[in-house]
Amino acid sequence: MRRFTSLFLACFMLFSLSACGKKEPAPPAASAPSSSTSSSASSSATGSAASSQPEDIKPEPTPYEILDPTVMPEGGVRDGVTYAAYDGVVEHLFFHPVVAYPELAFDGDYKSDGIDDWMVTAGEYLKILNSLYEKGYILVDIMDCWSEQTNEAGETRMVKNTLYLPEGKKPLIFSYDDVNYYEYMLANGFTYKLILGEDGKIWSWGLDPAGNEVVSRDLDAVTILDKFVEEHPDFSPFGAKGCLSVTGYEGLLGYRTQTDKDDQTAEREAFRQSEIEAVKPIIAELKRTGWTFGSHTWGHISLNSRSAEVAAADMQKWFDEVGSLIGEISVLFYPFGGRLDGDDVQQTGPAFQWMQQHGFRIFCSVGIDSWSKCKSDISAVICDRLHPDGTTLRSAKSRERYMRFYDAADIIDLDVRPQREVGWLN
Repeated sequence: MRRFTSLFLACFMLFSLSACGKKEPAPPAASAPSSSTSSSASSSATGSAASSQPEDIKPEPTPYEILDPTVMPEGGVRDGVTYAAYDGVVEHLFFHPVVAYPELAFDGDYKSDGIDDWMVTAGEYLKILNSLYEKGYILVDIMDCWSEQTNEAGETRMVKNTLYLPEGKKPLIFSYDDVNYYEYMLANGFTYKLILGEDGKIWSWGLDPAGNEVVSRDLDAVTILDKFVEEHPDFSPFGAKGCLSVTGYEGLLGYRTQTDKDDQTAEREAFRQSEIEAVKPIIAELKRTGWTFGSHTWGHISLNSRSAEVAAADMQKWFDEVGSLIGEISVLFYPFGGRLDGDDVQQTGPAFQWMQQHGFRIFCSVGIDSWSKCKSDISAVICDRLHPDGTTLRSAKSRERYMRFYDAADIIDLDVRPQREVGWLN
């Protein structure tokens, strides 16, 4: 498992929902100003995110330490905190991009109910973070929870790791699906992309309902968590943040790095290359500060219903266009929760074998518990994760199930969401 202590990496190191919808005007090239908002009338005819950051912004990165939770601190104490072995369940929650502007997301159009089902608002997300913190959860990296070992028979298999945690704390994995900033999101109340600010930190860029440019750390799931960890460092004693599950068909992190079979002009390719260069420092800074990456396939395809050949072709495109930018990864997040070969619990089919042979070791679906199983016939672990979103916030059964994390009645913002049924109000 990858673990390291990173202090001074330069900021400019080479760093879903299945979506459709009409294209919106592109945001201008911009980096974050010192203030939280600014405005600009500049735009691009390409219909996508901005090009590279200004070359004169090269702030010294703030030191960031990443520690290994599988190693007990010397003497069992670090910074006055006593550590203890933990072999219980590691909870896993995942989110989609958070709604920055509910008035755009829940405006009654054909996207409103879907966004209401699968997303939380920025305000709800922050309340969830506060509840998790108060209940004693701490963040751990998904790749530290299991490791590959050779057994007595000479077979390489994944095994669950013992974690050494601050006494009384409970481990929690965060993952985030579709951190691509799809075109449909741009008109529906989400931020447009991640950028580097003048302070060297990750900020979000977008347009408010009036069309004004907004640069913020309070409107995007990534930046909200960054800020929360800065204010509550004991929420992430090892430096972990979350694993970003990304597709490739509409670029990466808000930058349109994808190939487009319908538009392979020299101008389009030059723009694509500029987007590739622009996203590299964003990737580098995310990785330096505790974020990791996983694949959500290139085309957000249902792997449970696709042949091994189709799955392999899609994933090869992901490796070419996304993996080439983010580096080696070992985590695959199933779109729609659809398990490889239809059922990776009972079998290890040809598509699963192909994915494992190409580096994947952790395979994540969606369920009602943070369940996991190390497969006995191949070096891989399969797991489920829970989904805080509109469906679970509204459900009476889910409210009880998620009570160990938060009370939905304290989280859901019914003043901004569509007027739909809430099970626990009946």
